[in-house]
Amino acid sequence: MRVVIALGGNALVRKGERPDTDIQAERLREAAAAVAEVAAEHEVVVTHGNGPQIGMLALQAAALAGGRETPLDIFGAESEGLIGYMIERALAAALPGRDIATLLTMVEVDAGDPAFAHPSKPIGPWYDAAEARGLEAERGWHFVADGERKRRVVPSPIPQRILELPTIRLLVENGVLVICAGRGGIPVALGADGAIRGIDAVIDKDRAAAVLAQGLGADALLLLTYVDAVYRDWGTKDAEPIATLSPGDAAALTLDPGSMGPKVEAAAAFVAGGGALAGIGRLEAAGDILAGRAGTTVRQR
Repeated sequence: MRVVIALGGNALVRKGERPDTDIQAERLREAAAAVAEVAAEHEVVVTHGNGPQIGMLALQAAALAGGRETPLDIFGAESEGLIGYMIERALAAALPGRDIATLLTMVEVDAGDPAFAHPSKPIGPWYDAAEARGLEAERGWHFVADGERKRRVVPSPIPQRILELPTIRLLVENGVLVICAGRGGIPVALGADGAIRGIDAVIDKDRAAAVLAQGLGADALLLLTYVDAVYRDWGTKDAEPIATLSPGDAAALTLDPGSMGPKVEAAAAFVAGGGALAGIGRLEAAGDILAGRAGTTVRQR
């Protein structure tokens, strides 16, 4: 079975933790163990988030440049290489002798996507209200509430096409475990002359994972995060986990557009497009989610 595994950025650096290298290395050892369990029996392609990491890179660059902004596609490329290297190193220890490669991946988006007028994708660390107000005034950033604190949000256009898909397919068909399309890939647009230009945005990694899985003809898509399942009435006393969904059921749910919404949307799109199943749940339960024993499974009725 061919399985695309998407590792959530917040499964790699948990809420409240700083994304320093020691913490990330420890989280990635846990992630590698989960991936290795699936890779022992199946053909695996890995993608990942980087919301906390890309936000920290943006802060560091702004400080060094005296407040001057660097486009988000540059940070996407930088963090894709950084996290891909760390995942590859962890997987090499968990899967000795396995051929593994990290591939920087460009993903085409529509420069006219309405998402550019409605920033929604959280990145970076969490701030209190006063800190957020200061950054809004100083840098023009947009923030949304995330629990008792606030987090920066940026445009998240819909991924259209993965430019390196033929290369990824070639590597997979030759037995390589590929790490690619990190943070949803590097957002780019193609001009009328075919020239590639970077786009100042962050692509949702779950939506990109669904495009990747469909393009590779994968059988399953696993969206792994820090929560155990999709919940109905999340955040209320009536919240309850959902074990199974059809694509139609998924479309009827009302979910947070900055977190669980894109995961369910991506899972439903993959299954509606011909995938056998998509699973959403905790990183450490990857094998059980694939087997339908944990998390939320999306499949046709």
